[in-house]
Amino acid sequence: MALTVAAGLLAAGCTSTKSDSDGDKGGSGVKLVSSGTLKTCTHLPYPPFQSKKDGKIVGFDVDLVDLIAKELEVKQEIVNTPFEGIETGQDFNIRKCDLAAAGMTITKERDKVMDFSDPYFNATQALITKKGEPYKTFDDLKGKKLGYQKATTGGIYAKKESKGLDIELVEYEDVGLLLTAVKAGKVDAGINDNGVLFEYVKENPDTEVTAEFDTGEEYGIGFRTGNDALRAKADKVLKDARADGSYDKIYKKWFGTTPQS
Repeated sequence: MALTVAAGLLAAGCTSTKSDSDGDKGGSGVKLVSSGTLKTCTHLPYPPFQSKKDGKIVGFDVDLVDLIAKELEVKQEIVNTPFEGIETGQDFNIRKCDLAAAGMTITKERDKVMDFSDPYFNATQALITKKGEPYKTFDDLKGKKLGYQKATTGGIYAKKESKGLDIELVEYEDVGLLLTAVKAGKVDAGINDNGVLFEYVKENPDTEVTAEFDTGEEYGIGFRTGNDALRAKADKVLKDARADGSYDKIYKKWFGTTPQS
């Protein structure tokens, strides 16, 4: 991996930024879907990673990708799209975006249809309920309803852990609908990444995170398979951000603390 990244950084160091329509002059340039714009596929809402506030899309992922756009001397443009199109690689195939930053866990299945940056965030699955409910394990949810977001690792984990437990699984298109269902009592609990759930609980004190499951997940930025120049550029920017303290500053801005080493 170290050799691969090193080679990528050498390639990125001598590239220029141009659109796909310009062709690959010399075989080493960073090519963008639209000249002068870094298009980022994501799926809203997913706070604090990306969400709309006062008419503007903001978040942890947004700020990190802004660093990449700045390095490329272009502006970031966010494309809101169903998560399924991102995680299947379809959005890259139709050139909808240059990269995907959507709080997306690196998995073997996803790695088959896209390339990933180096990991930039550690995550795990968690359980959210209305405050005071006694659901902390899958066993506690026997005979109950558990909500999950479509096409996510939380859904995969829920299906695996609920086998044989008489738990009714309910699928939602996005995390906003899932959390609304928990708050309204349409499901007894919901499962999703811990960062998103803790952010929701801060604004909705009538809910609480009752459990975290050590799934050892890491987020990565997704790229079209073979788009090595852009991926290497992103890896360099993320590495530099960790070294100069800007990553910690962005992390604290959105999570209120610095990341654990």
